[in-house]
Amino acid sequence: MFIPKHNKMDNLSVAHDFIDEFSFGLVVSNSLTGTHLPFVLHKNEGEMGTLYTHCAKANSHWKELDSTEALIVFTGPHSYISPSWYAKSPGVPTWNYSAVHVYGTVSLLNDSETLDVVEEVVHKYEPELLVKRDIITPEFRDKLLSGIVGFKIELSTIEGTLKLGQQRTKEDQIGVYKALSNANDLDSRALANYMNKINLGVGS
Repeated sequence: MFIPKHNKMDNLSVAHDFIDEFSFGLVVSNSLTGTHLPFVLHKNEGEMGTLYTHCAKANSHWKELDSTEALIVFTGPHSYISPSWYAKSPGVPTWNYSAVHVYGTVSLLNDSETLDVVEEVVHKYEPELLVKRDIITPEFRDKLLSGIVGFKIELSTIEGTLKLGQQRTKEDQIGVYKALSNANDLDSRALANYMNKINLGVGS
């Protein structure tokens, strides 16, 4: 991934937090086949962390992924940026975004490990379902398990970019933040929130 020096996400913990927050990623194999999947990250497993996920057994992509290196792409908030939002002219239209690319070796999981992954995803997004077993009953869970394949990716490389206009003046950044915050679309407002969250100092 092309990353200008001032956009580089050079802190591993920031990249890990990014993956945790924007955990629906795209896994790409050597044939350039891609599958969109939810991931959970075990930050302290392996040199740079290990990702866990599962897919439908009917999706033959898992067969190609087994024991190979894969790319997983995580994308954060993004939006069009108008030069009219800057404090000073001239300027050009651009697109601000954040993303993390990770690379690692894929290993298939057994049924017990796959079930752990599924329940970890549920615990992250709706833990009540693990307590109230009337919706996902043990019988239904076992039936579901027969139709999915779990796998893990031990990470070897992590690249992250934060293209959020950091190179521009504080006045320009604040102008972008205010415009995004007042936009009608959710993507723009999400980008504004993320700019504020990572302490660019634009929301104070």
